[in-house]
Amino acid sequence: MNALRALRGSERGATLVEFALIAPVLFVFVFGVLDLGYGLYMQSVLQGVVQDAARDSGLESGKTNKNAIDQNIVASVRGVMPFLKASDIQLKRVNYESFSDVGVAEDFDDTNGNDEYDDTECFTDRNNNTVWDEDLGASGLGGADDVVYYQVDVAYDRLFPLWSLIGLSQRTTAQATTVLRSQPFGEQATRKTVRICPGA
Repeated sequence: MNALRALRGSERGATLVEFALIAPVLFVFVFGVLDLGYGLYMQSVLQGVVQDAARDSGLESGKTNKNAIDQNIVASVRGVMPFLKASDIQLKRVNYESFSDVGVAEDFDDTNGNDEYDDTECFTDRNNNTVWDEDLGASGLGGADDVVYYQVDVAYDRLFPLWSLIGLSQRTTAQATTVLRSQPFGEQATRKTVRICPGA
């Protein structure tokens, strides 16, 4: 009985039990902070690289140096995440006549009043691809004095496999965008617009 009383009053090993209870929460918190910090660093690097690439693309030499500019983006991103594949990094350039055109849909005749484009309605083809688009921009860098929307998406796996524990995907995406006007190294080309009526 004396031994049982002594065992009941003993506090030896209590710290180990308490640590075992707290450790999982502590580790999840620490790894989560490290993972979020890594993602924010990746986002910061990506945004800086996109800004530089957009400025370089806006120069008269932008079209001839396009591949070198793209390779610089890939190299900078892989400097942070060397395990990325080429398919994990997606680049997009869309050009417009003015800043007010960015992300704007092509005009169309809403004949049935449903506020949506239907295949039989007439529209103004602003990017000369003969189909109605939700974004009237044309693919590529465009020409002198054009406005270029630049976007880079990077898909990567998070550092620690914690996110599946809370129902989120281990795969995530970082995105950086910018909109700049190309240098006025020449006259801005006049864009041809065509009126198309598919149902006619």
